[in-house]
Formats: sequence, C-alpha cells, structure tokens
Amino acid sequence: MGLGKTLQSIAYIVSERREKEGGHLPVLIVSPASLVYNWENEFQKFAPSVQVHVALGARKERSDSLLRIAAAGAETESPNSLAAQQADVIITSYPSLRKDIRLYREMGFSTLFLDEAQMIKNYATQTAQAVREIRAERRFALTGTPIENAVDELWSIFEAVFPGLFTGQKAFRGLTRGQISRIVQPFILRRLRADVLDELPERIETVQRSELSLEQKKLYAAYLEEFKEETIRDLEMEGFQKSRMKILAGITRLRQLCCHPSLFVDGYEGPAGKLSQLLEVVDECLSSGRRILIFSQFTSMLRIIRSELAQRGIPVFYLDGQTPAKERVDTCSRFNQGENDVFLISLKAGGTGLNLTGADTVILYDLWWNPAVEEQAAGRAHRMGQKNVVQVIRLVTKGTVEEKMLELQQRKKDLIREVMESADDAVTTLTEQEIRELLAL
Repeated sequence: MGLGKTLQSIAYIVSERREKEGGHLPVLIVSPASLVYNWENEFQKFAPSVQVHVALGARKERSDSLLRIAAAGAETESPNSLAAQQADVIITSYPSLRKDIRLYREMGFSTLFLDEAQMIKNYATQTAQAVREIRAERRFALTGTPIENAVDELWSIFEAVFPGLFTGQKAFRGLTRGQISRIVQPFILRRLRADVLDELPERIETVQRSELSLEQKKLYAAYLEEFKEETIRDLEMEGFQKSRMKILAGITRLRQLCCHPSLFVDGYEGPAGKLSQLLEVVDECLSSGRRILIFSQFTSMLRIIRSELAQRGIPVFYLDGQTPAKERVDTCSRFNQGENDVFLISLKAGGTGLNLTGADTVILYDLWWNPAVEEQAAGRAHRMGQKNVVQVIRLVTKGTVEEKMLELQQRKKDLIREVMESADDAVTTLTEQEIRELLAL
C-alpha cells in the first residue's frame, strides 16, 4: 500500500542485527515471487551492509545454497568462526518455500517475515502449511489486505504468526466481529494513509460510465437472457453450492462482454464502448502531461489495449503474471525514470508490491469483486514518494452487471475496518442473494 512496511522491516532487521552482534540466526523473508528482487533492491539501497541471499532459481541450486547457509549457521555457534556466517537474510518466494520446506524446517531463524501475507489466507493450502512449519523466534505478517473476502482469512494468518491465539477455526467462527477485534488489536500495527502520510498529495476518485456499442448490446442482452434462464434452473435443481462455480463463470462472461466482446466471442470485429472511452481518456491524460497505469484482470484485454495504443504510436510498458521477476524490477525503474507514459498491468499480477510513483493517473478498466484489491492497485501510484495529485478512474458500463458489482463493492468496503476497529456485522462472501441481485433474478 506504499506506507513503508518494507522499509520498517529492514530497519527492524538492522536494529536486531546490531544488538546481537557476534552471532545470530538469519532472517527469513517470504514474498510473492514477483517481489523477491524488490526486497533485494531495497536492502541494497537502505542497508547495503546486510548480507542478503535470494533463494530462487533451479531446485538443486536453491538446495545447495541453503545447505551451505545452514552449515555456516551451525559453525557460528563457535565464537572463533564468525566469518563463516554467509547470510544475514534469506529471501524466497512462497512457491519455493513450499518446494523446499524439507530444508527450511531443519533450519532456525531469528525472525520470519511474511510479505503480502494474504497469500496464506487459505489455511488448508500446502503453502500455508509450509509456512506454519518454519521455526522462528519472532514472526511478522505484512499485508495491506488482511481480509479480502472472508474473516476466516485473518484466522489463517494469525495461525501462522501467533499459533494458539485462537483455540480453533470453529471457535473463531463463533466469535462476533467485536470479539475478534478485541483479541487481535494488541498484535496489529495498522497504518492508514491519513495517519502516516500527511504530506501525501490528494487522491481523486471518479467513476466514468460508458455505453455498450449497438453490437455489444445485442450480444449482452442475448447472453444475459440465456444465462438467467440457466441460473434459475440450476438454483432450483442443483442448489446454490453445486451451481456456484458455473454461475460465477457466467458472470465472468458478462463482464468480458462489457470489456470487449472478442474476449468471449470468436471473430468479433465490431466496436466496444468501453475501449473507445478508454482511448479518449488516455488521449486527454497524455495531452495534459499525465502518466498512466492501466489495470485489467484480463490479460487478453490488456493485449487488445496495447495493440490499439501501438496503432496510435503510443509506446507502453506491459506486465502480467508471465513477466520475470528481474524484468519487473527493471521495467518499473525505467517507467519511474520517465520512459514511456503508459503502463499496462495485470490486476492480480501487478496489484501489489510495485512502486510506480512515476504515474499520477490510475485507470481500472474492469472492476474486481473486492475493493481491497483495487485499493492495492491504486496504491502503486498513491504512495510514499508521490509528489502529484493522483487521479483514480474506474470505467463502468451502464445498465450492466458492472453497475451491480459497484454496488456490491460499496457493501464490502467496510469489512476490514469493521473487524480491525470492532464491529458486529459485515458482508464477507458472494452469497446466493448477491448473485440474484447481480442478475436481477
């Protein structure tokens, strides 16, 4: 979210290292793979004396390096072998930790940092289980979105950093929001922009609505009618739980039709209202000297946008889940230094951990179910180091499921605040009633 979690963590590590000079266990930092090299760069910038080892790459290479570090760590127990310590900090990714857990569980760490801790929001995943096996004297979870959809996600994170705080998931679910809040409050350091960034420029948020093109309207209306009939039949015959994934897939198709019919309809060559509006907004921003981040959850939509901008002679940077971690760091640096004025980014791949204060305009081409994810995306530009007013623009097609999603977002926005600041009621998941409202059944 750009409020200094990384820098504060590095400062803590340096402080602890000074206090325990003369031998210490290494620190383990686990982050999404896309952010590992961001951490390494931040150490080089703010704490170059700290010996950092990045545990990525081929499996044998990772294993060999970890075994050498573990052996060196064992030698440091002798006061005459201080130089044998090879790493003060080990940085790895969640997938690599899961694959190498056999080695990690045999090592000891002074501190464990879980960056973007919402990555372990599902308690039953192998990644969450691997994290809980790590032996560390102290544990920190870093996240701007401790709850994305369900309060159970908070329980999973606390089981990793403070096991035993809650007696179990069943007991946790029996607590009110207020009770949960009172239990977790002593162990949460929560930073809001209003609290720590008084000097941060204003952020202006707007919703710009567009009309479907005539061809889009026909396709959308036809599919919506068919989808409504199928949904009513499925709910009656199969029930909500068995039909849920099929219904969500259908809603995704409706959203794709809103973005551009070619995401769903093969061979579609007609116009798309939202794309036309986006191109107008981009032209207006560029003519005003603004620099833009464009987010979409659909990489196929980003490719269409890239093609349209290329035809207009507008160079762009592009980032999605396939972009290598080192290339991400280099691309972000080049953008912040002024190269190109438009950056196309996959919402899920680039919505966290990136510093893109070189931009002053964020365009959310399509909505996401949870506003916390969009907040993270906007935080790529509206963060520490930003000098300009940041404009956040949400594009919404009129008279479609997107307007219903916007209403649903408003009902979910207070979920984190209600748990963190004590409340008793909150909307958490996409319920059958919400799906009926989305489709106006």
